[in-house]
Amino acid sequence: METLVAEQLAACVQFSPIESWYRWQDKAEYASEIRLHIKTTAHLANAVTQRLTTLHSYDVPEVFVIAMENISADYLTGIEASVRSERG
Repeated sequence: METLVAEQLAACVQFSPIESWYRWQDKAEYASEIRLHIKTTAHLANAVTQRLTTLHSYDVPEVFVIAMENISADYLTGIEASVRSERG
């Protein structure tokens, strides 16, 4: 998701292929998918979700936010330096 990094919504996006079985519209479905691990700040989480939803091919992409706890101050500083400033 180069777009998220280019638009400074994410400091880093990691991706890995996965295989998924899931239920959608009352049917069991199987798909090869890509799992994204998007590193950003709390204040940009909603903006990332909105942008990802517009870019994604699924009607309802799976998005969940994991709060960063016990993150090193230096690493957090690096993330903050790579993304948009506070609500900017």
